[in-house]
Amino acid sequence: MATAYRPYEPYEPGTEPRGHLVPAVLKAPFQGRVWCEFLYVLISLPMAILTFVYAVTMIALGAGLLITFLGVPVLGAALAGCRGFGVVERARARALLGLEVAEPEPVLGRRGGHGGRRGPVAWVGALLRSGTSWRHVIYALIHLPWAVLSFGFAVAFTFYGWGFATYPLWRWVFPRYLDEPGLQVFGDDRGHNFYLDTPFEIAVTCAAGVLVLFLTPWLMRGLTSVDRIMVSGLLGPSRLASRVWELESDRGTVVDTAAADLRRIERDLHDGAQARLVALAMDLGLAKEKLEEDPEAAAKMVDEAHGEVKLALQELRDLARGIHPAILTDRGLDPALSALAARCTVPVKATVDLPQRPAPAIEGIVYFTVSELLQNISKHSGARTAEVDVWRTEDRLLVQITDDGRGGADTSTGSGLAGLAERIDAVDGVLVVHSPAGGPTTVTAELPWR
Repeated sequence: MATAYRPYEPYEPGTEPRGHLVPAVLKAPFQGRVWCEFLYVLISLPMAILTFVYAVTMIALGAGLLITFLGVPVLGAALAGCRGFGVVERARARALLGLEVAEPEPVLGRRGGHGGRRGPVAWVGALLRSGTSWRHVIYALIHLPWAVLSFGFAVAFTFYGWGFATYPLWRWVFPRYLDEPGLQVFGDDRGHNFYLDTPFEIAVTCAAGVLVLFLTPWLMRGLTSVDRIMVSGLLGPSRLASRVWELESDRGTVVDTAAADLRRIERDLHDGAQARLVALAMDLGLAKEKLEEDPEAAAKMVDEAHGEVKLALQELRDLARGIHPAILTDRGLDPALSALAARCTVPVKATVDLPQRPAPAIEGIVYFTVSELLQNISKHSGARTAEVDVWRTEDRLLVQITDDGRGGADTSTGSGLAGLAERIDAVDGVLVVHSPAGGPTTVTAELPWR
């Protein structure tokens, strides 16, 4: 659903919402997320070694056995194993980095592979043809050098940062147990030795450790950012697969919306204009029977039927406007939205700034979106005024509806806003609702121009 949501945001060490810079920086080395990232880097090295050794061994063995039939299943096992390691890596990234990566496309797809077959031969063939499987192999091969590098930097910065920062607390170990004045920086055979033992040297060492300690969270952030990119780019679904899933979901939404609209039109016709026209036909039949014996009563019945015809025509006009208003087709969004604003019970200022007309389908979605939102404002908001603004930014059409009502609108409660969000999402649009308690409420819809 294309509603307002907050995706995973990369961690900025030392930053907190509504916090002060200095206290946040001082807290950074002690925050749990930094230690989760450090733990992730530590575990990455053994995991990378294991996956690298497995991938290289199995692929080399399978390639060597390709001259026999055994090479194909061995390669299939290599790819399947790499996909299994990918499951572990995604779970590890989710638990320690807060990175949500969707599961990739299944090996045999949603229809069971070519021709719907699900046997072992079809499964191995699908593995070998799967780009997702080979991306898992690439991850296994390139993750090891990066894991070695990140492990070295993370351990070194953490060890030296904490070690030097706390050096005054444990320097006593050297004279008591090692018969040395302090930590030896260098020494040679000619007796030239340098120890960190004077108060100035101890203070400088401690300051350097504190500096490294405060730099460590940003180092962890940089190192794990690369891991995030590799996990999401190589172990998640491909862009093509994600787009296919999105289009399938959007197609289902469009089909359901169209079916609901057809049911609404059928209900309105059956309960409204059709019922009125049936009653009108009966009244005209009675008037015809009484035309000779009681002309005055027949004339009165014809007059009532004339009123019913006007009501039926008005209902049909309203129904046609609900399907697609003629003013929108003939004159475009500006007059159509102005007409909507004029019919709203709340004073509405409508501003449309478009260099030309968008695609007809987009025009229709904008019109019905504004129509439903203005109805919500009239019925539920308690607003005194509202504004509708429509403009174009590059290849996107933006619609913003603002009111000064009580607020509290939410797309997650199964309201009409949720249906609007689904309809807008079906054309690659986004609906964002900002409605704090007490108002004001701002609903922004972003749609493609074409």
